[in-house]
Amino acid sequence: MNNRPRIILDCDPGVDDAFAVVAAARWADLVGITTVAGNVSLACTTNNALRLRDLLGLKVPVHTGAEGPLKGTPVFADHVHGVDGLGGIDLPEPTSGPDSENAIEYLVESTRSEEGLHLVPIGPLTNIALALKADPSLAHRVASITLMGGSTQGLGNVTAGAEFNIYADPEAAEIVFQSDSPLTMIGLNLTHQVQVGAPEISFCRAVDSPVGAAMTHLLEFYADFYRNHLQAETGAMHDPCAVLAVTHPELFTFSPRAVNVETTGTHTRGMTQVDERGNGSDQTPNCSVAYQAESAAIIGLIKQAIAES
Repeated sequence: MNNRPRIILDCDPGVDDAFAVVAAARWADLVGITTVAGNVSLACTTNNALRLRDLLGLKVPVHTGAEGPLKGTPVFADHVHGVDGLGGIDLPEPTSGPDSENAIEYLVESTRSEEGLHLVPIGPLTNIALALKADPSLAHRVASITLMGGSTQGLGNVTAGAEFNIYADPEAAEIVFQSDSPLTMIGLNLTHQVQVGAPEISFCRAVDSPVGAAMTHLLEFYADFYRNHLQAETGAMHDPCAVLAVTHPELFTFSPRAVNVETTGTHTRGMTQVDERGNGSDQTPNCSVAYQAESAAIIGLIKQAIAES
């Protein structure tokens, strides 16, 4: 591909984060990876990013970021992703450690040295918020901040109204949404359209490679969670959607919206309030919100990335 978008992936691996790393390595120019506490602790997310780097043979730096939210204590999702974050996968320990323990400085300096990078945060937004606080002009140097998080219509997965990545650090999310960045939100309303299950497990099992074997394990673990906890035969492939929204935007339908983050509500903390009033709204849109996905094509790109890794 010519003119592949150049991205920094800010992640908290995480089962679906692993598929996002695979997709980013195949369909983008992956400039670097920053890690944040989220699905599991920072030590685990960083270790997972390093193991994935080795698995894919990537020559990209990994920088360690925030180990907790701006306020309060960390919230983890190890009941979804396993204690280690990757479902107890049998991958070797990393051959090398992180390139630095200052993801914030890396984000600021990388966007200063090269304008037009895409930041793709697929975990809590703590690192991105801290980078914006350190240098607010970062908002005007990036091509986009395309995040997986939030939702329209009050759809949540931690509470009735809050999605995990926003709920884990609402104060950070508020900073990002109010930053005047070129912001795109890939929320649960979109990612729930991209469902994987038995056919995708069979596909990965047939890929005769270490990557195929690893993705098979992760999908089987994911399927067990959805079957046992949600009585569902398929699960949403959240995080790769944010990567593919940058590399293949033609597969998504977006609309400009004003989005606010609830930070104080007793029942709504972490909710993204999306203004759907159209011409009746008195708010200026601050975000491009994804509404529709060509799911079969998106899953096809993920499968192709796995097969070619």
